[in-house]
Amino acid sequence: MADRTAPNCHLRLEWVYGYRGHQCRNNLYYTAAKEIVYFVAGVGVVYNTREHKQKFYLGHNDDIISLALHPERVLVATGQVGKEPYICVWDSYTVQTVSILKDVHTHGIACLAFDLEGQCLVSVGLDSKNTICVWDWRRGKVLAAAPGHTDRIFDISWDLYQPSKLVSCGVKHIKFWSLCGNALTPKRGVFGKTGDLQTILCLACAKDEVTYSGALNGDIYVWKGINLMRTVQGAHGSGIFSMNACEEGFATGGRDGCVRLWDLNFKPITVIDLRETDQGYKGLSVRSVCWRGDHILVGTQDSEIFEIVVHDRNKPFLIMQGHCEGELWALAVHPTKPLAMTGSDDRSVRIWSLIDHALIARCNMEEPIRCAAVSTDGIHLALGMKDGSFTVLRVRDMTEVVHIKDRKEAIHELKYSPDGAHLAVGSNDNSVDIYGVVQRYKKVGECIGSTSFITHMDWSTDSKYLQTNDGSGRRLFYRMPSGKEVTNREELKLVQWATWTCVLGPEVNGIWPKYSDINDINSVDANFNNQVLVTADDYGLVKLLRYPCVKKGAKFKKYLGHSAHITNARWSHDYQWVVTIGGADHSVFQWKFVPERKSKEALHIAPQEILADSNSEESDSDQSDVPEMDSEIEQETQLTYRRQVYKEDLPQLKEQCKEKHRATAMKKRERAPGSGVKLHFIHGYRGYDCRSNLFYTQTGEIVYHVAAVGVVYNRQQNTQRFYMGHDDDILCLALHPLKDFVATGQVGRDSSIHIWDTEMLKPMSVLKGFHQLGVCALDFSADGKRLASVGLDDNHTIVLWDWRKGEKLSAMRGSKDKIFVVKINPYLPDKLITAGVKHMKFWHKAGGGLIGRKGNMGKTETMMCAVYGWSEEMVFSGTCTGDICIWRDMFLMKTVKAHDGPVFSVHALEKGFVTGGKDGIVALWDDTFERCLKTYAIKRAVLAPGSKGLLLEDNPSIRAISLGHGHILVGTKNGEILEVDKSGPITLLVQGHMEGEVWGLATHPHLPLCATVSDDKTLRIWDLSPSHCMLAVRKLRKGGRCCCFSPDGKALAVGLNDGSFIIVNADTLEDLVSFHHRKDIISDIRFSPGAGKYLAVASGDSFVDIYNVMSSKRVGVCKGCLNYITHLDWDRRGKLLQVNTSAKEQFFFEAPRGKRQTIPATEVEKIDWSTWTCVLGTSVEGIWPVISEVTEVTAACLSNDRKVLATGDDLGYIKLFRYPVKGKYAKFKRYVAHSTHVTNVRWTHDDSLLVTVGGGDTCLMIWAHEPEGHREIRQCDSEESDIESEDDGGYDSDVTRENEINYTIKALSTNMRPMTGVKPHLQLKEPSVDERPPVSRALPQPEKLQTNNVGKKKRPIEDLVLELVFGYRGNDCRNNVHYLNEGTDIIYHTASVGIVLNLTTSCQSFYVEHSDDILCLTINQHPKFPNVVATGQVGDIGDMSATSPSIHVWDAMTKQTLSVLRCFHAGGVCSVSFSATGKLLLSVGLDPEHTVTIWKWQEGAKVASRIGHTQRIFVAEFRPDSDTHFVSVGIKHVRFWTLAGRALLSKKGVLSTLEDARMQTMLSVAFGANNLTFTGTISGDVCVWKEHILVRIVAKAHTGPVFTMYTTLRDGLIVTGGKERPSKEGGALKLWDQELKRCRAFRLETGQIIDCVRSVCRGKGKILVGTRNAEIIEVGEKNAACNILVNGHMDGPIWGLGTHPSRDVFLSAAEDGTVRLWDIPEKKMLNKVNLGHPAHTISYSPEGDMVAIGMKNGEFIILLVASLKIWGKKRDRRSPIQDIRFSPNSRYLAVGSNECAVDFYDLTLGPQLNRINSCRDIPSFVMQMDFSADSNYVQISTGAYKRLVYEVPSGKQVTEQSYIDRITWATWTSVLGDEVVGIWSRNTDKADVTCACVSHSGLNIVTGDDFGMVKLFDFLCPEKFAKHKRFLGHSAHLTNVRFTNGDRFVVSAGGDDRSLFVWRCVHAPH
Repeated sequence: MADRTAPNCHLRLEWVYGYRGHQCRNNLYYTAAKEIVYFVAGVGVVYNTREHKQKFYLGHNDDIISLALHPERVLVATGQVGKEPYICVWDSYTVQTVSILKDVHTHGIACLAFDLEGQCLVSVGLDSKNTICVWDWRRGKVLAAAPGHTDRIFDISWDLYQPSKLVSCGVKHIKFWSLCGNALTPKRGVFGKTGDLQTILCLACAKDEVTYSGALNGDIYVWKGINLMRTVQGAHGSGIFSMNACEEGFATGGRDGCVRLWDLNFKPITVIDLRETDQGYKGLSVRSVCWRGDHILVGTQDSEIFEIVVHDRNKPFLIMQGHCEGELWALAVHPTKPLAMTGSDDRSVRIWSLIDHALIARCNMEEPIRCAAVSTDGIHLALGMKDGSFTVLRVRDMTEVVHIKDRKEAIHELKYSPDGAHLAVGSNDNSVDIYGVVQRYKKVGECIGSTSFITHMDWSTDSKYLQTNDGSGRRLFYRMPSGKEVTNREELKLVQWATWTCVLGPEVNGIWPKYSDINDINSVDANFNNQVLVTADDYGLVKLLRYPCVKKGAKFKKYLGHSAHITNARWSHDYQWVVTIGGADHSVFQWKFVPERKSKEALHIAPQEILADSNSEESDSDQSDVPEMDSEIEQETQLTYRRQVYKEDLPQLKEQCKEKHRATAMKKRERAPGSGVKLHFIHGYRGYDCRSNLFYTQTGEIVYHVAAVGVVYNRQQNTQRFYMGHDDDILCLALHPLKDFVATGQVGRDSSIHIWDTEMLKPMSVLKGFHQLGVCALDFSADGKRLASVGLDDNHTIVLWDWRKGEKLSAMRGSKDKIFVVKINPYLPDKLITAGVKHMKFWHKAGGGLIGRKGNMGKTETMMCAVYGWSEEMVFSGTCTGDICIWRDMFLMKTVKAHDGPVFSVHALEKGFVTGGKDGIVALWDDTFERCLKTYAIKRAVLAPGSKGLLLEDNPSIRAISLGHGHILVGTKNGEILEVDKSGPITLLVQGHMEGEVWGLATHPHLPLCATVSDDKTLRIWDLSPSHCMLAVRKLRKGGRCCCFSPDGKALAVGLNDGSFIIVNADTLEDLVSFHHRKDIISDIRFSPGAGKYLAVASGDSFVDIYNVMSSKRVGVCKGCLNYITHLDWDRRGKLLQVNTSAKEQFFFEAPRGKRQTIPATEVEKIDWSTWTCVLGTSVEGIWPVISEVTEVTAACLSNDRKVLATGDDLGYIKLFRYPVKGKYAKFKRYVAHSTHVTNVRWTHDDSLLVTVGGGDTCLMIWAHEPEGHREIRQCDSEESDIESEDDGGYDSDVTRENEINYTIKALSTNMRPMTGVKPHLQLKEPSVDERPPVSRALPQPEKLQTNNVGKKKRPIEDLVLELVFGYRGNDCRNNVHYLNEGTDIIYHTASVGIVLNLTTSCQSFYVEHSDDILCLTINQHPKFPNVVATGQVGDIGDMSATSPSIHVWDAMTKQTLSVLRCFHAGGVCSVSFSATGKLLLSVGLDPEHTVTIWKWQEGAKVASRIGHTQRIFVAEFRPDSDTHFVSVGIKHVRFWTLAGRALLSKKGVLSTLEDARMQTMLSVAFGANNLTFTGTISGDVCVWKEHILVRIVAKAHTGPVFTMYTTLRDGLIVTGGKERPSKEGGALKLWDQELKRCRAFRLETGQIIDCVRSVCRGKGKILVGTRNAEIIEVGEKNAACNILVNGHMDGPIWGLGTHPSRDVFLSAAEDGTVRLWDIPEKKMLNKVNLGHPAHTISYSPEGDMVAIGMKNGEFIILLVASLKIWGKKRDRRSPIQDIRFSPNSRYLAVGSNECAVDFYDLTLGPQLNRINSCRDIPSFVMQMDFSADSNYVQISTGAYKRLVYEVPSGKQVTEQSYIDRITWATWTSVLGDEVVGIWSRNTDKADVTCACVSHSGLNIVTGDDFGMVKLFDFLCPEKFAKHKRFLGHSAHLTNVRFTNGDRFVVSAGGDDRSLFVWRCVHAPH
């Protein structure tokens, strides 16, 4: 039979013709060694022009499309396309990978660039967001990522003169990026008037913030900062594709075929027009230039590379060429010379010399060429064309012989007959035409058997037959030259084929995979001499197979390089080379053929590395006759460890189910029991599917794992300690080289690895996020810093970790087959090996990836274990056949037979090795495996007397071996752990059941014993007393599922799986009696109580048989159940049976006859049951969880004192309930140790122990029962019920508001007022009819605005500078006021501004970098980081773009940004906290998951992130002494968190320690010594926690919610602030001692009825308080004196704003019912008046002696300023007054309201205020009003976007436009009118300009809008979209804006932020 292995010869890539110029740019450079680097298809090429040699980089698996050169010019980065594209950084000298960057981009990597130092690499993706990513490329780590642009990005570059700045450009944009923290923040380039907005194709950065860029129209755009400074017109005739900067200047290349050189200031030096040179042609287009010294490299669109020497620039050298665009299909080889001919859709035919690696001839045809053939004598070249014609040329001079067109469709294949007489031409018209060569190609025959297009043809050696393949997959034969089809296959039997290029036929069956009908192989060619076949397919693979290969699915060797489909492959005439051509990549690859004998010598040449994915499994020479797999390994390979439900899914499942169960949850539910259990001992060791998982620790204890528990066993004391951090099966265990830490990996959807210490049993680090399904192998590096892990996913991903930091260093797909072991090289921690099913691979780390090479061995065996030897290149691996393979590097040196059957474990010693195998033998070897020094057989005979059990069989399969302390430790498949003494005796230490589920469990009625029975066909008796050993074991003929002791303990009944049961003597385990009455499993078996007269036996076929034990007869059968019976219980009298079935039915039967009884539920509870193991009924209804659809409660058992019910369920939880468990969803205590379903639970006779067995984990676990009162605070996993109680400590309006508030970003603001109509900038103007004649005698137009109160010289205002902010965000933010600098300054925030207030000077300074509202603020208290502040802001979705939520870390004194952290906290960041060292920052999000994240803020790196809680978290704070522990509080939530590596572990607070404690909404947190935590609640209590357990409640610390707490670091005193009515005893502010036992209350003298404190901070002798009412108060600790530092409006919006006509004071009126007077020079509030109603508008009289206030209820009031007495008030309207104005002559008062009216009052008539007239017919509500200077007119702007003018006081409307144009106005506050149409911006579709004010000088207008922007324009501004300056700081919705007198200041009032901003006006110089 034919050999099915892969051939032994191989191919080596020797030359690639071509260069990728199409769709790529800037991809051609000189390296430091003056070689040229570029790429073609999927290959990076380094071309040495001097020696004419090429080197190849083959690390990619798809088309490369981008390339960047490292500044040192040795390393190259290339990026590829693909679904999961990656970037390789490689060395151009060795062409080996240095680093792989992966897992970020999708679709492809469009651009790459290194920074100046070469430390960072930036990449741009081809995804829809064109993601930009910055890498630390050596570590393979992403530093920052952000969406780049909505359209394609063409180029990106680092600014080489400024650190952390980048520029990107592309379709219609250029962006300037700055990198800070993990945030990339873009600013768009402003094209302005200087140039057109257009596509920018390339760029280069120069110094002084200058950037040069090449545009699509051929201009060069020069930028300064972000503004277009100038353009160089017509630098090229059309698009500039490439720009390259070097020391001398810049080179540019364009589509016009020119290369231009410029000096450093971009003055032109010279131009080289390549179209005009010898090799040039029309349409030449330059895609890439590189200028180095006197050489210039140019790459063109048509795959040529030119080299130009500058001083001889009109003679460029053409150093590389290839085919251009279009597919390349035609390939022929010369019959006698080393030449290859190719023809392409670019219409050219080319002849290449395979020896000189050069193009020697080229000829252009009229049509695209699809196939080619050379006549046998080498004289003629025939070319088949796409249009159905073919042409014959003379090879010598490429002249035409003949051109024939007989067909319409493309010619796809043509071939000359071996005798040279005929040419066969196959076309897509389904036919082959035969032409006579000598008859000048006359047609002599035609073959027409095919029904589809012709794909391949071959002639027979005698030229008498032709075989064809067609598109439908048929193979036909024809007689030549007539073309008659051969139907009789007999005559073909002896035909010899001259060539074989067909893809069909028995000889090439093997090229197709076994079970597929795909036709993706485009070309084959057989090499008859060497019996090899080469194939080329659609996936870019070249494969070598043996020829002939008859059986499908033959093995092969494969070679990558071509990226997409390869259209053709041919052997050269002498079989020295293979030539392949790529369709889409139109490249020609030339491969050197290395025959068998040579390939042996070639072993020493380093094999070309290929990424693990590429040299995939089948390419190995896998024999089809691999030896049969060992049954044990077979079993293990098939284990998948998949779960229906993973524990990670539970929170979501619970959430889904909770909705259904809300109602039941409201009822009062049973509390959790007082007593608890603690894991005491486990019988079991996981050996049946794990290996090498048993070790000695530093202290001589033994560490191993079973179920979900890591066990540390002390063999002297026979005790166990447990690591309980896992929640599902542990599958692997590795020991740290210092033997004090252990790593364990578990099963899980996102499975985790825990590294924990064996002394404290605490997790040091938890690694997650990379392995799906599970972790199956682990290994520490020799220095203990790194850890390697392998996952159970389909690709068996390998990850290398820095485990302490929790960082993934590298990852790569390992293999399709299972990997059993991973080992890190002890000498070189960058290298590792993996071994597994048919797999041995040698890996080394490259950046974020790993590069793997297969071990070189004849046949691949399955490896079970591997270790490194005494030097870095020696590796020893154990195979499944019992051999030890000895490797040097990757080469197999020799094999040694070590065991019969697989070698499961091998361990290296100082001088030698120890191995263990399936044969049960432990062997010691010398250090070369030359001699076996000693063997130990594991036999019962040598078992030492101190053993804790019995060996089940001799020579059990050995799965783990380890040495230490003079002993050999052995773990077996049967679950035994043995210690072998060097002298021979063996001690058994621990054992458990073997593989198979354990269900049967019974405890002895009066002794500390239990019995178990399992599917492993054994019955075992265990001693539960401290000796913890297995006393007896008996093998059964069948597995069993249940057992039971008789009441006297002498007999033991066992139910078996075949329907039989036996009763055995409980001491000797010998049979007493056996019965076999049923076919199905016996599922439960029970002796009746008392004398044990009856035995009830339940079976899977739904019957319960009752036997009389004395007479051994069946006396009754209980019928009537319909389903499998699961549980049985007797009553005390032995008369009644209770039965549960799998369909959750409950039945009762009377004994002994088995009659069915119906008993009402109320009666059932009264019955005295002997045992209770059932899971149904009202007395246990609370044990079923909310998610009972996905999990069953499988077992229950009531303690003998009837107080505690223990249950076990399918998820592996043991739960304790208080009995009876009435009412649904009772509270419980929960314990995790079993991994999957718990099958049975039993209490011992005296309730001192609980015994449980696990199904899948085969464990018997013994738990010590700790009764109530016995209280070491050593808690269970958690205590909770599935539904939190609804009661959360009450309701508070402030808490509710804070919880429900929805923060939106300003950019999404909508309008504040309910406007209607068309916006001003969209209204069509009526052409104004200008009546005045052109040469007018009339007066000149009067002034628009009266400008009387400004000095003589009017100066425009240039800029506004923020001077003062009145306001503090206290109503929905907390803990946001802090002292700085020993109390000289304070810091707080409002809107999007951070404010630092100096208490001595009252000066404010501002941090204004936030783009949206700040929600939280904290300061870094570590002395290393003085004045470092973190603030978090509102954001949109967390997509890392500029509108994402972000945290700014900044210096409070210099206001310098230190780091920006963009986060995924969609919605915003609501809490920030620094760790004890100040290096970490904790943040909490407002996203639905309320994510908790920890950052290293200096690097901008995210350390860890986790879902926080389903409901709002208010605060999370680090413990003041810790970097790893923090606490979060929120709605019914308190959680205690630990950071382990990169994982966040959390515990819920445990309440049940205190009677009647309940989970309330927690609002604040503080800390005390010894792990005390204090949390303030909504009810006013403070909870005191020790670790995570509630120990005390400080009742009513405040009468209302405790909103804030502060821990003083220096003395530990705690300040609390809450909501409270001030009284003699108490206040809203209290200072407590360290333990919250005594306190002192302070009254805040604010005059409020209720004080509500939102923020506290304690300095030296002073306490700083922020209140809900926007005050910040300083309270002295000694004298309790209050000093108000900051005032603000407490509720908004602030609608009214009035500036004094002559002084720098102003008034504000707001929704909070106050009017406040502010003094700008004094920087403070002078006075406030409580009006009792929300105020809406306010205005001074012209003299400043009166104030008019308009109210929300329609009333208005006039006050006298001097006395603040009311002069008059009136209410004529029922809806809000929107504006109120005194006329300039002080006579009239105009009042505009929401009732679409303006009322006039005559003030000279006295304070009765009778209305004298009003304006009617106003289309909508009134917004603003202005009087004319002469008091005769008023202009009104309305909510319908219309501006109207009325007469005063008649109220008549003025409609004559020309008349209106002549009015001079006293003030202008209108946002409407042609004069101000320019203030409306383009993007106000949802939002409006809300307010405006023209300066007193009449030269400027400021506006406020719904986006929170203040803008400054020139006045008038009649042109749309006028130029302006914008000023940020306010939140959304500005309500009002005013100039103060003399235009010194602008005051703006905020709607959402309730703050007043005062801006200083900067006037233009004279």
